[in-house]
Amino acid sequence: MIRDPPSQGNIVAYPYLWRRQHEAGETEGRKTRPVCLVLAVRDEARGLTHLALLAITSQPPTAGQAALLIPDTEKRRAGLADWKSAWITVGEYNYDILERSFYFDVNSPPFGSFSAKFLGKVATSFKSTLKTIIGRVDRTKI
Repeated sequence: MIRDPPSQGNIVAYPYLWRRQHEAGETEGRKTRPVCLVLAVRDEARGLTHLALLAITSQPPTAGQAALLIPDTEKRRAGLADWKSAWITVGEYNYDILERSFYFDVNSPPFGSFSAKFLGKVATSFKSTLKTIIGRVDRTKI
């Protein structure tokens, strides 16, 4: 039973599976990394919480990769103050269902969370890329 469901904007540990790895046939994230819970949608009828998780990385985005530089203030709020630089990828995401997840650890506390203002910027960028990307990696079918 989940006592305190995660909140949007929380930064949590998750074995994120990059789209390029998924397309190459990999089924497991190579390492656990911080991710941002950008969207959590509760389906009361089914008792399920749908999650959209965005990867956070210390590597600058590659050509064609949509990402936002995380400001120092937000890095501190997110629990990533010791990172020299950090980006949040908004051009792909992992989809999971909280209550059925093999990967999302509900007992692991968040590192921190983004401010509402920065999360709004992330969500707007994420939403704008949804029209042009096919970057959803469905972790419920792996």
